Amino acid sequence: MTEKKEPEAKQNMEEARVGVYVCHCGLNIAGSVNCEEVAKFAATLPHVVLAQDNRYTCSDQGQEGIKKDIKEHRLNRVVVASCSPRLHEPTFRKTCEDGGLNKYLFEMANIREHCSWVHLYDHEAATEKAKDLVKMAVAKAVLLQPAEEVEVPINRKALVIGGGVAGIQAALDLADTGYTVYLVEKQPSIGGMMARIDKTFPTMDCSICILAPKMSDAGHHPRIELLTNSEVAEVKGYIGNFHVKVTRKPRYVTKDCSACGECVKVCPIIAPSEFDVGLATRHAIYTPFAQAVPATYLIDMDLCLNKEGVIVCDKCVKACERQAVKYEMKPEPVDLEVGTIIVATGADVFDPSTLPHYGYGKLPNVITSLEFERLINAGGPSGGHLIRPSDKEIPKSVAFVQCVGSRSDRNGRLYCSNVCCMNTIKDSLLIKEHWPDTEIYVFYVDIRAYGKGFEDLYNRARKAGVKFIRGLPAEIKEDKRTRNLWLMGENTLQKELYKINVGMAILSVGLEARKDSETIQRLLTLSRNQDGFFLEAHPKLRPVDAATGGVFFAGCAESPKDIKDSVTQASAAAARAGILMAKGKVTVEAITPIVYPEKCTACGLCTKVCPYNAITLNKEKKQITIIEAACGGCGTCSAECPFGALTQSHFTDEQINAQIDAVTEHDAHKKVVAFCCNWCSYAGADFAGVSRMQYPPNVRIIRTMCSGRVSQKFVERTFARGAAAVMVTGCHLGDCHYINANYQTQKRVERLWKKMEQSGLNKERLQLLWVSAAEGERFASKVREMKAIVERATSEEVEKSRKVFEKALSGD
Repeated sequence: MTEKKEPEAKQNMEEARVGVYVCHCGLNIAGSVNCEEVAKFAATLPHVVLAQDNRYTCSDQGQEGIKKDIKEHRLNRVVVASCSPRLHEPTFRKTCEDGGLNKYLFEMANIREHCSWVHLYDHEAATEKAKDLVKMAVAKAVLLQPAEEVEVPINRKALVIGGGVAGIQAALDLADTGYTVYLVEKQPSIGGMMARIDKTFPTMDCSICILAPKMSDAGHHPRIELLTNSEVAEVKGYIGNFHVKVTRKPRYVTKDCSACGECVKVCPIIAPSEFDVGLATRHAIYTPFAQAVPATYLIDMDLCLNKEGVIVCDKCVKACERQAVKYEMKPEPVDLEVGTIIVATGADVFDPSTLPHYGYGKLPNVITSLEFERLINAGGPSGGHLIRPSDKEIPKSVAFVQCVGSRSDRNGRLYCSNVCCMNTIKDSLLIKEHWPDTEIYVFYVDIRAYGKGFEDLYNRARKAGVKFIRGLPAEIKEDKRTRNLWLMGENTLQKELYKINVGMAILSVGLEARKDSETIQRLLTLSRNQDGFFLEAHPKLRPVDAATGGVFFAGCAESPKDIKDSVTQASAAAARAGILMAKGKVTVEAITPIVYPEKCTACGLCTKVCPYNAITLNKEKKQITIIEAACGGCGTCSAECPFGALTQSHFTDEQINAQIDAVTEHDAHKKVVAFCCNWCSYAGADFAGVSRMQYPPNVRIIRTMCSGRVSQKFVERTFARGAAAVMVTGCHLGDCHYINANYQTQKRVERLWKKMEQSGLNKERLQLLWVSAAEGERFASKVREMKAIVERATSEEVEKSRKVFEKALSGD
């Protein structure tokens, strides 16, 4: 249990010696803030003993200057006014530590992304806002307390979820480094999507020829335990100490299987092959493909004639010399203890049947690019021969239609799937190599040949006679007599309509987030972007780390990417996981709850709202215990406690109240105070800044780790101080970094709305906004909307709300 006496504000304030550094980087040159004026203002603030502006505070020279000033001016608090703390807070915390100051005595004011870049054309207002942000940061810094981080031992075993090329690479890298790895794959074999592809771009290598050796290495590595036909059912614990339950589904064939295939010959049941995308068949007892790892066969009990122990057919049993077929096998629970987890669950392909104008599913000669890969593959259903499904004839002309399921408002997938252009160019060259007389058309929006060797491949295709037409078909129709296809649309380069007849059309389908991503998100407390892919902790500085400590991403689970990038990211994820396990321990950030036992009534409200079950209640002793290593640091428990027995380290009630008081000291009736969660809405506001999305300068942001930290009292205090409006913002429901903490946010805001309505106040002045890290425009739009609400709020209404909430805070 973390206990601490309530800090004495006066003592802290008397001792505080604050140094303020206003950074010019991206502000005076590409922004609108007068940094010299802001620095002069900072020098007038209480407890500021040093204030200066410089061009690059994050440079080695700037950091050395801070270290020097800490000693020369006896600074015990440091404030840097520059970019987002999500970018450089770790940098400056390290600087303070190197200068002999506890790193938790540092605070940042975000005057770049949240000020200068979003108010480019209003220099005066931007500068005044920057002063407010610095004032708020100093007010909090004065009350900061030194903190020590808890060390947690790391279990030196890893779990890799997903057995595609990314998962295989990550597992091999970790195993080769000396760590035990559990590789969990829900399909009967590892290999993933790459096993189904014929050739790879830009080298045109045989895909399975590259992949099969790696599959074999993973299957036979002494430090890798393969758990195929298995799914992760439960994950508990925290960084370094995850308790994982895996359900291993029965194969109904033991490891004694020699993969001779005699059982398949006698099995009477036939069904479409999932591996061949329904273009070929398989039996109820089968192996997914020739190079499958493990090679052990399995029985699909949904197809098998034997149900629930009733033996109707035993042909496969009789055919098996090794007696490896066992109908009585049951699902097997597997408990794992691991220190790190790599998510490499891959992506799904878009289903074009939702686009009726292309006729997929109705016109037999319209197929997908994945179906084409299986047709052209020597091990596929046609033995590698290019045939069209309707008559099994070689088509004299082929059309590729790009961006099917990508870059389109029609299906809601606005992103580029990254691989489609080059995959089509590769496939067109494969056709030209074996059937040079085939006429090939590629209908595209833009050709994106951005990678190493990609442009060369594109030029090869053009020289080989592939015709590229800019403009997607508006419709594909079938010639009933020949079963050929008519593609009709507009060539946007030549500005003319086209109507082209081809023997077969191949829809270049995009990648989309897996349908089971929501399950993985819930199990591991992850965030996803608006496209459904998992969201990394920072796109530049921590591109393979999840926001949840100890969890990493590899491959298409994070975003669409090709094989090379998937393998690269897998090795990066393995390296990041390996760093953690090599240390053998990790420190937990000191933002966990602080308990005041004398105020605790053992009501248990905090235990009910904790997303991590990190708080235990002893009713007999009337006390709670915090398991710091399990705590995520959301602060929801602190906001929920009605007796002030809990607060959050580094985001204490006193510190947040000081920020509220600082921003509302002058012209409060003109301002909007926004409480933003670190992971999504604050990051969304950062994205608005990076994208130079302009919005009114009357908003002031207070950062919390989670919107669940925002208590009713913070909102009440803000209105009692005369603020015009309040925004409480956080992650979308279901996407909260802290599992479900933002549901408590919603409940509190709804209670406040009810109170405002009962008091005759306009509840529009309190807004609840869910914003993802990618939704900068959503944040900016809401601030623009709030400006109109502020302008409509009369001085009488603001005064009335001030009195209502002042009374609420006093307890009357």
